[in-house]
Amino acid sequence: MAAQANTAGTQKGFLQWAKSRKGQQVIIILAFMIIPLALLFTFTYLPFGEMVGYSFYQMKYVGKKTFVGWKNYASVFSRKDCFGALKLSLYYMGGSIVQLALALYLATILSFKVKGGNIFKGFMFFPYLINGIAIGFIFKFFYTRGFVFDTVLQWCGFQLDNLPYWLRDQRINNISLVGTSVWRYFGQNMVLFIGAIMSVDSELYEAAMLDGANRFAQFRYIILPSIKTIVTLNVILSITGSLSAFEPPYVITSGANGTGTYFVVMNEIAHTQQKVGLASAMAVVLLLIIFAATILQKLFFKYVFRNAEDEDFGASARRDKKLAKYAARKAGR
Repeated sequence: MAAQANTAGTQKGFLQWAKSRKGQQVIIILAFMIIPLALLFTFTYLPFGEMVGYSFYQMKYVGKKTFVGWKNYASVFSRKDCFGALKLSLYYMGGSIVQLALALYLATILSFKVKGGNIFKGFMFFPYLINGIAIGFIFKFFYTRGFVFDTVLQWCGFQLDNLPYWLRDQRINNISLVGTSVWRYFGQNMVLFIGAIMSVDSELYEAAMLDGANRFAQFRYIILPSIKTIVTLNVILSITGSLSAFEPPYVITSGANGTGTYFVVMNEIAHTQQKVGLASAMAVVLLLIIFAATILQKLFFKYVFRNAEDEDFGASARRDKKLAKYAARKAGR
């Protein structure tokens, strides 16, 4: 009887605590924490763990599984169609550098007052809003022999017989696909850069102009150090996106004529050849490569911007000194 009474008292005390303001706050906080974490575990970490487990088996989507240990990982590095496809990522990495440089250049110009700047921003950002599959079909016709791109070049005086096959010639087809990615994503990077540049204190520009700094000096000593976080973020996203390029080669060429990127080959192995274990190993290897690339980029930009901060500190000290002299001369008048 005493035990039952203690249990009833505990339950009554818990109900009273749950109905109180503090108890409801704790319950709501726990609910907002537990539910997202449960969904994240169910739909992200649990499938990832299963994929890592599959990478040690020779298996299909249905049927028996055979444990093969590290054999699938060895195949990733030995098969030309697996690891060799990562070489194509160099094309997309080169395109990402062009993309970021173009986006930063245009963002720097458009961050100042320019006639028609808002319309230009809208036109440049619009491709990012289009579905990737739709962009693939657009550029598939754009690069087709005798179609849009060839027609424009003929208007400029080029002969059709002298033009290459943009999607067949292995010397140029990957560059053509990279151009598609640059066209789609540089507008997004440009808008991010503009937002970061607009947040810089305008008084810094005024002080720099009093110091005699030109536009390039303002970009080097004020803009670039001030937006280093966005620059680092865009570089990381661009490089990781280059390693996982999929939509342009899959939709435009289906990976033919040497355009099959790592994701396209992985899709072929997983869904066509039904080698689920090997495809899972490829996914794990790609994850490790992206993780390593992200760490190296952070270390690199930490070193680069550390030097930039030192230079900016020296420039700031010189600027403050000159401003003090200017104020003293003005007060003497």
